[in-house]
Amino acid sequence: MQAVRWLNIGSAILASIAMLAMMVNITIDVAVRYFLNGQIVGTLEIVSFYYMVSLVFLGLGYVEQRNENIRVDLFALMMPQWAQLALYLLACVLGLGFFALLFWQSLHDALRATLNGEEAMSNFAFYIWPARWALPVGFACVFLAILSNLLTSIIRRKAL
Repeated sequence: MQAVRWLNIGSAILASIAMLAMMVNITIDVAVRYFLNGQIVGTLEIVSFYYMVSLVFLGLGYVEQRNENIRVDLFALMMPQWAQLALYLLACVLGLGFFALLFWQSLHDALRATLNGEEAMSNFAFYIWPARWALPVGFACVFLAILSNLLTSIIRRKAL
């Protein structure tokens, strides 16, 4: 379970680096537009296809690992401990199935995009296939985080 934790921390660090790079890229683009009346070619594409995708999907596993997702558990908290545990285990099993399917499909999409050398339509050659890999990596991290939380919950006999 420590390996899953460190994997999700590493993934979150990559998402944080993408966020910092996005901030620097946009700030420089705005400064160039304001002071030099120019632009940095490709800022929109890089932000849309690389930074935002990485920021969203690479951080998912870390959020799940820490149980920081938004939860609506008003009624669940009023239930006895055994019912809370049963609901949590059910949610984990459903989550494992859901993210396994997302991983599988996004992995096929990333492989296809890589083999085809997928590009975005722009006035220059802009490859977007590398960004497609953020999805299966992110979904695998979430899957492993849910599995880790499920096992922790079973060991503690308490919903997390």
